[in-house]
Order: sequence, then C-alpha cells, then structure tokens
Amino acid sequence: MTTAYPRLIAAKLAEILADTPVICLLGPRQVGKTTLARHYCPNHAYINFDDTSLLATAKQDPSGFIQALPEYVVLDEVQRAPELLPAIKASVDANRKPGRFLLTGSANLLLLPGAQESLAGRMEVVNLLPLAEQEIQGGAGSFLQRLLSNKITASIQGEQKIIADLANVVCRGGYPEPIARTQHRARQWHRQYIHAIIQRDVKDIAAIRDEAEMLKLFEMLAYRTANLLNVSSLANELQMRRETVEKYLTILERLYLVRRLPAWHKNDSNRLIKTPKIHLVDSGLAATFCNLEANQWNDFSTDFGALLETFVVQQLMTQSTWLDSELRFSHYRDKDQVEVDLVIEQGKKVWGVEVKKAASVQPKDGAGLNRLAAQAGKQFQGGVLFYSGSNTLPLAQPNCFAVPMDALWKNDK
Repeated sequence: MTTAYPRLIAAKLAEILADTPVICLLGPRQVGKTTLARHYCPNHAYINFDDTSLLATAKQDPSGFIQALPEYVVLDEVQRAPELLPAIKASVDANRKPGRFLLTGSANLLLLPGAQESLAGRMEVVNLLPLAEQEIQGGAGSFLQRLLSNKITASIQGEQKIIADLANVVCRGGYPEPIARTQHRARQWHRQYIHAIIQRDVKDIAAIRDEAEMLKLFEMLAYRTANLLNVSSLANELQMRRETVEKYLTILERLYLVRRLPAWHKNDSNRLIKTPKIHLVDSGLAATFCNLEANQWNDFSTDFGALLETFVVQQLMTQSTWLDSELRFSHYRDKDQVEVDLVIEQGKKVWGVEVKKAASVQPKDGAGLNRLAAQAGKQFQGGVLFYSGSNTLPLAQPNCFAVPMDALWKNDK
C-alpha cells in the first residue's frame, strides 16, 4: 500500500473550493490527484471515467449526464470526456455554488480546443506534480518562498561535508508508488508507468501512428533532459519527420511527462539564445531511462549534472504550486555559453538559480548569476548556486549564495 504523504498544496485547494464553482486538479497520473480530491471532498459523489460504461454515457449525452448528477461531484480523468465541459458551464451558470465540480485530469485540459472559453470565470486550475522532497521528508515552509522574500543568509556550520543520501534522493524522484520500493523495483515501476501511459492515455488526446516511436522519443528526451531542445536533431536521430517529433513532444507535454523551459530574454537582446530547454517532469523517471543509478554518483564516467539540474527544477516548480504568487520560469544562455539553469520572475523581479554537483565552490561558479544580474539590472533580486556541500556561503554578486542542495527540503539550511 502506498504511503499517504501530506501535500502542501492542500491549504490552497481548500481555499479555492470555498469560493469557486469548478476546480480543475491537473497533473501526471499516479501523483495522488484522486486521493487528494476524495480527502477534501468526502461528501461529493465520485465518478471515474476509467469506467467505460460511464464514459460512453457521458460522451453520448453530455447534458443529460451532468443533469443526472448530484449537486456536488468529483469527475476523475475528465480529459477522457471533454464533451462535458459545455454542459458543466451550463450547470454552473444555473447554480454557482462554490465547490460544485472538482475535475481531475492527467492531461492538460487548458490545451483542449474551447476548454478555457467554456469555463472562463468559473474554473480555477490547481497543478499537482510529483512529490517534492520536502513533502516526502515531512518538512514545512518553502525554500522558494524564502528565496522570493530575500531571506537567504550565509551560514557556516563547520567543516564542509557532502550531503548524505543525495544520490538516492535524486534517482528516486517524487512519484509516491516507487518511493518505498527497492531501486530495482522502482525502476521497473517507472518503465511500466511510461509504457502504460503511452499505450492507454495518449489516445484520449491525440491519434498517433506508432506507439513505439513515441516511446523512443521519450527515451531520447530522458538522455537530453536539462539540455537545449533541438527538434531537428531528434528527428534525424530517430529517423522521423520533424513535424511528427513536434506533435509527439506536444503530447508528452500535455500528459505532464516533459516540460519545455523557455529562454529568458530582456528587450530581445540579440546576445541571448532563444532556444528552450527540455526537462523530464521527474528526476526518478529521468534516472531510470538514462540508466543512471545512485551507486554511480562518484563514477566520473557518468554525468549526473543534467539529472541534478532536472531535480532542482522539479523541486522549485512543485514548491511554486503551493504559493499564491504568479511566477514565470525560464533559463538563461547567451552566445558566450554563459548560463543560468533557472530564472524565476515575479512581476518585474528576477532571481537566478544555478546547480552544481560538486561539494566545493570556486569563484568562476558565479559567472552565470553575474551575467544575469548585468542583463536584468535593477530587476535582479539575487540568486542561489545549489551544490552538495554543507555550508551556505556568500558569492561575489550581492545577495547571491552557494546553498546546500538539501536546503530544498530542510528549513534550517
């Protein structure tokens, strides 16, 4: 039985249920959407569209189906019956009581034609992503909130030490089901999970000609996680048409398996590279499909740098869903190959995040943050360089610090 982990988005979900007629809980399969929905809406009727008879009825007569439901209902895996959205709109227009419909979906409904128009002003979306390490460890607070509040300070606890168990944390990832399994069994789960989604869920949102092709693309993206996205190169290596790769990539995004991280730029500066980066949504999936294991962490013939970067992006994006702030995420790279792994924007304010596997910090490690600060000017608020050491150290750029990786889940860092 899977352990029930506290989800730190729960307080935000409760607030939305209290004042919004339709709540849409979106995210990958197997991250706990149904568990969260049933916990916070125990008195709602529960309808799961994995039930083929209910699905057929909903598709055949959407209006009649919605009219036959109780006033309060959870509709699980609603992306399988997008025909219901106009009927939900009509029902809500007649009765706008808050919390009436809690929809869950393993595909991004906002990308379906007409979905946003159907429920504009009536629906709020909550994204539930794989567990953050803080939720697995049972911590409170949020490192991201401390960063945005400029509450990071230098802290030297003693002799520099390497963070224990970091390799296992990164390779395990955040899906609840594999956490309690051995590494071998967790990797089997990851592979069967991806196979099942490609064989079952893809057809709910798109027609594809070859499931094996999509699986090959996913495997290739795992090897390229945290790298610049080159669709033409992928098409050449996979011997597929560029248009097909782009279509499959969009489907994987809609199923919350990969994310494109756009390039940050200010005033369209011609020194900046506009190409997005690609990240798998979970570092555990990436480790499995890259054939990287925790015991290889100190093997210099392997490259954990990209996997670690994907892990940090995963942690901060999950933490962002707990906050009320509207945040934008991107990466920085210019023609001199100077990079910042993650750029966070809140209004006009800008922060930078760099990731380094090593347990020591060199002056050159702050080059990316220095360049971003120069580009952003007064909008730059500060930044962090995550590394595997144990002390929080000041960097040359004001309000920038080298921070232990486990500060992402330990509040005392």
